[in-house]
Amino acid sequence: MFVGVLGLVSCAAPRLPPPPAGSAPLPSTAPSTASTRPASSDSGGLPGVLLQGKSRWVPVSWADLPGFESDSLFEAWNAWLKSCERPGPVFAPLCTDVRRLSIASAPEQRAWMVSRLQPYRVESLQGAAEGLLTSYYEPVLKASRQAAPGYAVPLYQPPAGLASRKPWFTRQEIDTLPEAMAALRGREIAWLADPIDAMSLHIQGSGRLAISEADGAQRTVRVAFAGSNEQPFRSIVQWLAEQGQGRINAPWTESTKAWAAQNPQRVPQLLWSNPRYIFFREEALSDRDAAYGPRGAQGVPLTPGRSIAVDRQSIPYGTPVWLASRGPAADLQKLVIAQDTGSAIVGAVRADYFAGTGFDAGLLASRVNQPLRLWVLWPR
Repeated sequence: MFVGVLGLVSCAAPRLPPPPAGSAPLPSTAPSTASTRPASSDSGGLPGVLLQGKSRWVPVSWADLPGFESDSLFEAWNAWLKSCERPGPVFAPLCTDVRRLSIASAPEQRAWMVSRLQPYRVESLQGAAEGLLTSYYEPVLKASRQAAPGYAVPLYQPPAGLASRKPWFTRQEIDTLPEAMAALRGREIAWLADPIDAMSLHIQGSGRLAISEADGAQRTVRVAFAGSNEQPFRSIVQWLAEQGQGRINAPWTESTKAWAAQNPQRVPQLLWSNPRYIFFREEALSDRDAAYGPRGAQGVPLTPGRSIAVDRQSIPYGTPVWLASRGPAADLQKLVIAQDTGSAIVGAVRADYFAGTGFDAGLLASRVNQPLRLWVLWPR
């Protein structure tokens, strides 16, 4: 689950070509879903525009989806199967077919999608069809089960009595106030070597720890989001820019570590510029779990390259989505599934792309900050 803001890159992104014209007129009363519409082909005419929370969905033909005929659907189908473990009421009736077609060919899967789903271009309520794509990942960090030389940065379970939606101590207060430190004593999961790595884990919201146990054994576990102090998030990269450091190059963790090595006395000030603090829970990591990312807000494991975080007031969890985004980091035209959310993922045409686990995924995630268009694929 993504919890930080991926506004770590402040450069302006290039604009996409304008979306296709031909939007249907907005009806005076839009239905809440399209699940009761009869199945029909594009040649049979398009349904009306739908309103969905912060967004409006404009019906289009399948030919309007860039790259639809060339995407390999196998990985996306795996993500869809995961969503069918906890489907919403709109997509639950389709899950029998989704499971049956998991061993079908891509052309067969594509033909079924065309027969059962209607694509809608996602727009803001003001009609903007272009938005922003960022990316997140699952870091892998070395850790120690006990505080030890070189491992002095704790990761905590939630303190007893942490109230949902009620602000708790800030990051600075957690590090300095005796009452905050007392509330967290004994809640340590593990200890990291570097505070910048810990901040990265707080921003991503989950990660894997290659952990050294007290008896010397080595194992890998996952730490997942278990709560926050409900304080506002502030970008430390933005703070560095405000200090006159200029642009921080990707990956931001390495650039920030380089700055910290040159300014050790200012590291607490850097960290405290972000009041938000994340608490974790430890999860066992089986071989099967290791093939997927952490569980997203839908409650199912994320699939690298095929899961996205969205604003749930614009796109419901479990919705298959066609994504198109072109930029210096990636050229993406593919089927993804809305399975997560995040505090910075707000608005109609806004998504966070789950890049996967480890260093290479983190490198990609740090570079993605580019234009986006989305189409939801809704049952007819």
